[in-house]
Amino acid sequence: MLTHPLFPDHPLVEPMDLTSGRLPAHLADAEPVLRATLDWARRYLCQPHPELGRKGNVCPFVETALHRNTFFMAVYRGRPDPTHMRDLLTLYRTWFADLEPRTGRSAQFKTILVLFPDVPDTELQHVIDGTQRALKTDYVAGGLMIGEFHAGPPDKPGLWNDRFRPLASPIPLLAIRHMVPSDFPFLRSDREHLRSYLERFGGDLPGYLQDTVTATAARHGLLVPAPAEPDHPGEPAQPAEAR
Repeated sequence: MLTHPLFPDHPLVEPMDLTSGRLPAHLADAEPVLRATLDWARRYLCQPHPELGRKGNVCPFVETALHRNTFFMAVYRGRPDPTHMRDLLTLYRTWFADLEPRTGRSAQFKTILVLFPDVPDTELQHVIDGTQRALKTDYVAGGLMIGEFHAGPPDKPGLWNDRFRPLASPIPLLAIRHMVPSDFPFLRSDREHLRSYLERFGGDLPGYLQDTVTATAARHGLLVPAPAEPDHPGEPAQPAEAR
């Protein structure tokens, strides 16, 4: 378990805390929520799904995050108001940036799930979905993604099957992770989101995205930066997320 130096009441729980029995007494009432979320991550996010519309796991990041010990969970008890939600997510966003690993390939798999088990079903769209919408632009500008999950589920279709609602979870939560080039479909419809994406990845796009990103940027009146020069003559440029 990781404890914030200034906010000890908002710890980050690691999966090993649950398997080793090291969860402290003050988190005992949150243990069922944490276990349910970890089980959901392993049984749902880390598995294929018949309605997904593509091969592979529902989430391509979580299995590696669990394997590399970069998967963290936090629990907030009670029914937060929008201002408190913003402050709380700012705390975890700042902490996310300070957590190791901060560089290298493993950094792109770092994930924080902030769980809100006491938010009633009638407030899920306002509290969870509304907070995600309010914070997304700032997160994207900082190279991060924030995702909403709950049992509603959120009314966002899958990328490969528009009848599938992939953001379903047993516990309401907001997830924080690094933006990667493959996040383009989640950012293409908003000009400011696309601008932030291009500033970060536009000069180093994967080949399979180059034409689509260029065409979408043109429709928004944006230019794709020129390809990045190799770091050293004769060597290929490193992908942005590996730097």
